[in-house]
Amino acid sequence: MKLQKLAFILVFIAFAFSARAQTANELRRKKEAIQREIEQLQENLSKTTSGKKLTLQQINGLNAQIRLRQDKIGTINSEIKNLDNQISTNTNTVHTLQGQLGDLKKEYAAMIRFAQRNRNSYDKMMFIFAAKDFNQAYKRIKYLQQFGQYRKKQAGYIENTQQDLNGKIRVLDKTLKEKSSLLKDQEIEKDRLAKDKSEQAVALSKLSKQERQFKQDIASRKKQQAQIDRAIRAAIQRAIEEARRKALEEARIAAAKAAAEARAAAAKAKAENKPAPTATTAPATTKVKSSSEALTATPENAKLSSGFENNRGRLPWPCANGTITERFGVHMVDRASINNEGVYITMAEGSAVRAVFDGKVNTVFNQYGKYIVLISHGDYFTVYANLKSVSVSVGDKVDTKQNIGVIGNTGDDAILNFQIRRISTPLNPEAWISK
Repeated sequence: MKLQKLAFILVFIAFAFSARAQTANELRRKKEAIQREIEQLQENLSKTTSGKKLTLQQINGLNAQIRLRQDKIGTINSEIKNLDNQISTNTNTVHTLQGQLGDLKKEYAAMIRFAQRNRNSYDKMMFIFAAKDFNQAYKRIKYLQQFGQYRKKQAGYIENTQQDLNGKIRVLDKTLKEKSSLLKDQEIEKDRLAKDKSEQAVALSKLSKQERQFKQDIASRKKQQAQIDRAIRAAIQRAIEEARRKALEEARIAAAKAAAEARAAAAKAKAENKPAPTATTAPATTKVKSSSEALTATPENAKLSSGFENNRGRLPWPCANGTITERFGVHMVDRASINNEGVYITMAEGSAVRAVFDGKVNTVFNQYGKYIVLISHGDYFTVYANLKSVSVSVGDKVDTKQNIGVIGNTGDDAILNFQIRRISTPLNPEAWISK
């Protein structure tokens, strides 16, 4: 019974350790990804901070760097907590194995003492011949055989338990060293965060001296972005009207065909002196009820829309490497309110921009010397603004991760304005793209 209990404990420990190892690997990968973002952002900032004029992109970059640094510290804290749980589990395991090992050794010692008392063949023969009958004598022979086998098994269990105990002690030592290393990393990141905040304070101090120019830049940015967003909404509206027109045309053709078939059937019945067939209701030719129904009227578009929606939180990024430096929604910049209907992603200059899902290029237009691409996915649309050049045309079908153009510069940085809309309603892209 004790051996079964020991086996159960070891299996449970192995399962728990495997699950925690998976969590540790996920945290390690997340920390490495954050570090890559920080390094890329620092590279971009080092190129732009050399100028005397402070830009909105630099402020956003510094804010994003601080946010990423805080995320990294949070991930390290999660790793430390995970290691604390492992240390606690392994410490309990060591104590359990030590207890089990002690019990096994006591049992084995008792068997050895019994074997010593009955070590000669004469005692064994007397034990067998003292049986009442042949049946009992046979059972006593089997008992002596099984006792010897059990003693060997106990020795094996002791050896295996000792090996497991030594292994857990080694794991425990390794985990303690990992925790010590993570605590050092945590202190380093805290120092770097303090440095980032110091740089942010210097930038904000510099901003106060350039406040007038900075406000003009923000006003210009808001004006340009408002015009771009209006152009995007107008393009989506044209797509809706076109889809509605096609749906109505298809309904009109279907109604005309049904009417022609009804007239032909009536003429045939009259020629054969048969009663005229009952008239069926012609397909309706009224307007499509909603914009969503118009955009998903075809099976292909309905499938695209469903597929896009089912991939919420799993869509690929519109670039291979980048950092979100301005988030979705209304936020304040130097007491000025900015409403961002997408996200701004800073990336390396000349980076390729790619479609996040299968779809059809709905619109390509140029605004302020930069290209904007609108791709439809049923009643969902993705927007890729601030492209230096494009490699797709209106009507092209695109696949997930297909390159559609190359990013251009906004001021000093290469920044993509990426939006996701359902019909004309802007959605937060961070809720849709993978983490």
